Amino acid sequence: MDRRMFEIVALLLLGCGLLIWGISQQPVPIPHVREQGRMAVSELRSASTHERVVDPIHLFRASLAETYPGDAKMRRTVYVPAYSTIRMMNGRSRIDLAATLSIHNTSQEKPLLLERVDYHDTGGELVQAYLDSPVALKPLGTIEMFVAREDRRAGMGANFVVDWAADGPISEPVIEAVMIGTQGNATYSFVSPGRPARIVHPDEEPDRGRGLHAP
Repeated sequence: MDRRMFEIVALLLLGCGLLIWGISQQPVPIPHVREQGRMAVSELRSASTHERVVDPIHLFRASLAETYPGDAKMRRTVYVPAYSTIRMMNGRSRIDLAATLSIHNTSQEKPLLLERVDYHDTGGELVQAYLDSPVALKPLGTIEMFVAREDRRAGMGANFVVDWAADGPISEPVIEAVMIGTQGNATYSFVSPGRPARIVHPDEEPDRGRGLHAP
């Protein structure tokens, strides 16, 4: 749905509000109708935005290796918090953010195999799986997954889960999410680093600052 169609929908909603007011002869505040129209248009954008986002595999095909290890000897999972929406002021207002998941292969010699890149919502449900099959990043290669500001499917507790693998010792990849958004004249941006998911045993000493304590 293009911008012109959004404008038409908004105008139709405004017209419906005025029509209801005329029939009921009860005043309907015009600002309220406008706000309802804006919210409806925003939801329509959210429903269709993810369909227009370019496939990251196609967009970053120059970063992908033609072959990758068929017998991976090492696998790791990385959890990346992503905030598509954050609360503002007294908690009643919010700001929507665009999120970019960036995966960097820091090895100068070996490809990095990506077996899963999933996007989850606040309730932990899968919103989108970005890989249909494993892909490998070239040495020093990078790939990104983008979530548009209008895409509200995941909510405030959005997160990415990345499974990577290698055929032996390899430099640890850098995996992080970058959020950016605007409200009025202010711009907000911050980085959320990925955390390796690891099992914590009952007799293990607390290891502050390292990894994600997975159950």
